[in-house]
Amino acid sequence: MEAKLPKTYSQQLLTGWVNNMIIIKSDNEINLMRESGKVTGFILKELETFIKPGMTTMDVDRFVEDTIRKHKMIPTFKGYGGFPASACVSINEEVVHGIPSKKRVINEGDIVSVDVGSTYKGYVSDAARTYAVGKVSDEAQRLIDTTRESFFAGLEFCKPGYRISDIGHAIQQYAESRGFSVIRDFVGHGVGQQMHEEPQIPNYGRPGRGPRIAKGMAFAVEPMICQGGYQVETLQNDWTVVTIDGKLSAHYENTVVITDGEPELLTLGE
Repeated sequence: MEAKLPKTYSQQLLTGWVNNMIIIKSDNEINLMRESGKVTGFILKELETFIKPGMTTMDVDRFVEDTIRKHKMIPTFKGYGGFPASACVSINEEVVHGIPSKKRVINEGDIVSVDVGSTYKGYVSDAARTYAVGKVSDEAQRLIDTTRESFFAGLEFCKPGYRISDIGHAIQQYAESRGFSVIRDFVGHGVGQQMHEEPQIPNYGRPGRGPRIAKGMAFAVEPMICQGGYQVETLQNDWTVVTIDGKLSAHYENTVVITDGEPELLTLGE
């Protein structure tokens, strides 16, 4: 689940003071996050075949919650800031925070973004995917693919020595080079005992800014990419965010741990 970008964040990046707030995880803490991440990744992998035309977004949410609880874990999202469900299920122009409903039916040709968080012994994993339901348009599939690929472009900079803004710069460059836009209002973030920790990780911006990345940091890196303009608005339910122009949006996220070498993905589910 992405964080809302604070208006002062650009100033925080310039001063670097957020570096003092980034929590370095111990090996034991990372092990707990690994256990949580296995379940989150497993759920997102299972949803590839679970989601079908004709089911409701509430069906998806029930599957997510039942699976998390079956593994003796806690659905991180449920009750978080008043959110009423265990998964965010967002369809087509809905960018993030779609509230599951018995009345919201998933149709052939939709693209469905599902964001999931699991908590194990106090430690959180957070990840999201966008699924094509049946046969979708070529452009919709290209959006889904580009969003996933932009994550891995950013992942190249999730290594010690790079700066936080290098991640978002790579994501933006990749997505925009393929004709898509990057959502500005919502960002990735640190994750650990809390779902939203420092640093916040925009999916855009100039490189070479912000705190340096170091071993033991844990991030939720999550590109949110759209077909048209990047402007969004929040619906009257105070949660669901949609593109203002009604164009499609996709979401791809993993919990990432920084190591001495290549980053470790805790929620890949593969």
